[in-house]
Amino acid sequence: MLRGCITALVTPMFADGSIDYDSLGSLIEWQIANGVSGVVANGSTGEAANLATKETIDLIEFIIKKVAGRVKIVVGAGTASTMTSVKFIERVNEIEGVDYLMCLAPYYVKPTQSGLYIHFSQCVEASKFPVILYNVPGRTGCDVHNDTVLKLAKDLPKVVGLKDATGDLERCIDMVKRMPKDFIYLSGDDCTVLQFLLLGGSGVISVVSNIRPAQMSKLCQLVDESNLADARKLNNEMLELYSSMFCEANPIPVKWALFHEKRIATPELRLPLTILSEQYHSKISNILKGIG
Repeated sequence: MLRGCITALVTPMFADGSIDYDSLGSLIEWQIANGVSGVVANGSTGEAANLATKETIDLIEFIIKKVAGRVKIVVGAGTASTMTSVKFIERVNEIEGVDYLMCLAPYYVKPTQSGLYIHFSQCVEASKFPVILYNVPGRTGCDVHNDTVLKLAKDLPKVVGLKDATGDLERCIDMVKRMPKDFIYLSGDDCTVLQFLLLGGSGVISVVSNIRPAQMSKLCQLVDESNLADARKLNNEMLELYSSMFCEANPIPVKWALFHEKRIATPELRLPLTILSEQYHSKISNILKGIG
């Protein structure tokens, strides 16, 4: 079962917007060397909304080849349209080496719970891979209720997990009480990751692990080992970093942090995202120095 720290990979880019595969390859090697359990290709941290379909497929294939089976591969999928999402999933089905599909709730259109159930059902039926649902209301403008997730998991065996980016710990308690055995319940909110894990979560799909993979992997390991004193100590050391990586929209800060520490060649993003505002540079630099 997928557990531990899974890094939601950034997509390094040059100033002209093209993908910097050399930086991406080095970043993946560093992630694996520092103990992550998996990586997400084509997630929101990877600027999926700004990639063309061919670019996305090339990116996924590159990541799979680079990882070479050493950690799990989770591929992000999902648009505002069920039909478009299904077509993309059918294209991903042709790629060898994918371990899980992560299916995003439709954004902007604000479907009902019934609409979400039908949307996810069609996406799951189209996928040849096990599916992790992805609920991130702060980005999509819609919230997939626990009841809807649990009904999908009951009705569709390929629904094996959920990435919950709400940061709502009451919801976490409810899900842990009711979810099926071996359900993969992943936090999508670094700021509440320790509480989520202690309540019974399986792991985290992390933004912060891009820049501090060893620490985020260690945090998950400490909780699994029931070493709560060291887990709390490490989490307390990371708190300021968690919040700093969201001082502007993700992945603006984490890309700048990676560039600042020479992990990627540029901090570039695709418009409408822009490079981190200068007012945050020294603060993030100082935080990073304190977490070596």
